[in-house]
Amino acid sequence: MKKDLKPIDMSSVKTYPLQDRINKVSVKDFASLPDTQMDLSQFIETLPKILKGTDFIELIDKIVTAYQRKKAVIVMMGGHVIKCGLSPLLIELAERGVITGFAFNGASSIHDFEIALIGETSEDVSAYLQTGKFGMWEETGKLMNDAIRHAADTEIGMGEVLGKKLVEIDAPYNTYSLLAAGNRLNIPITVHVAIGTDIIHQHPSADGAAIGKASFTDFQLLTQLVTELEDGGVVLNFGSAVILPEVFLKALTIARNLGHTVSRFTAADFDMTQQYRPAENVVKRPTEMGGKGYSFTGHHELMIPLLVLAVMSRL
Repeated sequence: MKKDLKPIDMSSVKTYPLQDRINKVSVKDFASLPDTQMDLSQFIETLPKILKGTDFIELIDKIVTAYQRKKAVIVMMGGHVIKCGLSPLLIELAERGVITGFAFNGASSIHDFEIALIGETSEDVSAYLQTGKFGMWEETGKLMNDAIRHAADTEIGMGEVLGKKLVEIDAPYNTYSLLAAGNRLNIPITVHVAIGTDIIHQHPSADGAAIGKASFTDFQLLTQLVTELEDGGVVLNFGSAVILPEVFLKALTIARNLGHTVSRFTAADFDMTQQYRPAENVVKRPTEMGGKGYSFTGHHELMIPLLVLAVMSRL
């Protein structure tokens, strides 16, 4: 049977003075109007000290502090970062000694290598897939696979050997290449691949054993780099949704297993959409022993220049 329901009497509801309330937002944290004459460092200070505005300023401070304390700053990156034309900015930070190491996925190494070779990259996949030509480019496959076999034979990493190859052949656009810059600046660049994910694996010159060995060497090198994050280091993930977050988590596990605490460091993820693995395996889980993680969502071609230039303005 339907219950005889009546509206509640609200006449006795208690209210409290607004001045007694604790609030999350205050006008003192609002954005201020930028002056057209101010430099970028001053502009950053005009950002609202709210949510990601606060996080962004904190991250800049942590990167600058890591540099000043000579702590590791590791940049992990997917291929889209290079395709967005951001290599010159990252090379500049490496030259200034801010970035102490890079970790690439396979796509990053290929796009960077092709940029060095011909000043262009990123083929029209749809057009070439129809004819079986997708990825079947002679120089990219042969030069990279030959270098990788040499890396396996001499027990060096894939990132190191690819940078050496570009310098050896004096590639015409080496000034735009992170791989070549790593070789020139003696900054480690590691490359982490999954067999079958990259166009050079389609070539008759591909050697799966060599690829695996060279990339495994780089995994061990990255693990050594990760040990240097302890107490003030910074790891940045630019646009790798799967490979590098997974590789980083395993490298961190090995480092801690071998007795390195690797705590009290900063981790940040930059991507156009938030993904599960970067959120969990870069930002959240690794910093639970101490440190802090940040996530920023936005186009690489806007967010990364803003970050790099903000850091440079503080140096």
